[in-house]
This record gives sequence, structure tokens and C-alpha cells, in this order.
Amino acid sequence: MTDNIDPHTPHIRRRTVLLGTGATAAALTVGAVSAKDAVTAEGAETDRTAPVAAAAVCTLTKELTEGPYYLDGALVRADLTEDKPGVPLELVLTVVDDATCAPLNEALVELWHCDALGEYSGFVGNNGHQEPDNGTFLRGGILTGSDGVARISTIYPGWYRGRCVHIHVKVHTDVTLTSDGSFSGGEELHTGQLFIDEAITTAVARVSPYSTNTVPRTTLAQDGIYGNGGAAAGLMTVTGSATAGYTGSLTLGVDQG
Repeated sequence: MTDNIDPHTPHIRRRTVLLGTGATAAALTVGAVSAKDAVTAEGAETDRTAPVAAAAVCTLTKELTEGPYYLDGALVRADLTEDKPGVPLELVLTVVDDATCAPLNEALVELWHCDALGEYSGFVGNNGHQEPDNGTFLRGGILTGSDGVARISTIYPGWYRGRCVHIHVKVHTDVTLTSDGSFSGGEELHTGQLFIDEAITTAVARVSPYSTNTVPRTTLAQDGIYGNGGAAAGLMTVTGSATAGYTGSLTLGVDQG
């Protein structure tokens, strides 16, 4: 089970950028500090955060495949968990214009990902596990504020055969909120994926319920879609621990055409 027709050839649809920050020019040129630098040892707490710089550089990054598990009609909400068990993951995603690096207000950041056993809502059973499927768990999105930031609560994703741990993301603008709690219309500016350093995933994989997922895990280095792309391909800066939970951050720049 893979996210695209050819797992070794990601689908690249339009130009986007990642706003990287760093303490040195060298760090800026690669777009972001590696998530590995934000983790000390398995289970250890860390107070490291994303670096702060007086200037920022917009760095080109590729779009990645939507994959086969996208569903229309995602709910507009800040908490996607629906009581799904797993390590808490708070996401802080900032959307900026690629030309000016100015934050985008009221851009809808939409996410979807699998649960700890590698199952997507709407497609439960594809990774070999049977569980209730309401078609909505671990799916949804939220509008950015005037600072361009979307804060979303979820759980750490699990894994399924053929893919590393990842979270799908879309960015929409000019959407209309609907009476059923979803959204319609607007323009889709970005489709990509968020990734997490292997040192963190290794720690998470040792705790329940992730430890009951017996499907072989594909690493970042083995994944044909991530392609060792670093922050340019969506590698987040992540802090925290497998016991207390994690916070992941990334700044996405989008081309408004």
C-alpha cells in the first residue's frame, strides 16, 4: 500500500516555499534546523525550540502527492483526535506568501493521517487491523490567524506498509464555512506532507499502542516520497518526549499565483 502510483516518483504540481529560520547563514540555506537537533535521547524532555533569526529566507520546496486516502468534507476544527489513543502531537504551522513572506490570514490548513495502527478513517482495514470507522477521525483543518499560524491538536501518526511516518497537508484560501462544520469553495494553494525525524519515531514505536503495530516500518531514508529531502520536503522541528507528547512546527510558503 503506497501513497502514489509510483512510490519512487513524487507528484509535483506547483511551486511552494518553506520559510526557514536559523542562527547562521548556513542554517538558513537549508531551510530549517533538523528535527534531530531538537531531541536529545529517547524519552528525554528537551527545552530546545526552533531557532530565531532577525531575517528569514524563503527556500523552494516541492509539493508531494495527495495519496489515495484524501476525503472531501473535512471538518473545520482544531482537535482531530476523536479520542484516538496515541502520543499527543501539537502542530504549529505557519502559512506565508512565497513572494513577500507575509503571513496569510484565514488560510485553511487541512490535515489527515493514519492512526497508531496505520489505519485511515474511511479506509479502515487497509493496514490489516479491524476497528470502528466513522470516516472522520484524524481529519480536519483550521483557519490561520492574522499571524498566519494554525494550531492543531492530534496524535503522533503510526505507519503502514511502504511509507514512512507522515502527515498530509493542504492549504486553501477563500473558503466558505458551511453549516455542517465543514468548508467549501476557495482555492487549493498547496498539497504536501509533514515528516518527523527517525529518532523520535523510534521512541514512539516502543510505546503502546504503536508497539502493537506489527507492520514493518519504512524509515525516512527508505521512503521514496520523502527522498531525504530534509526541511525542504516538510521535515518539522519537533520538541518533547514520547511520554509527555510532542510539538511540531513548520512554516509553509505558498504561491498565490
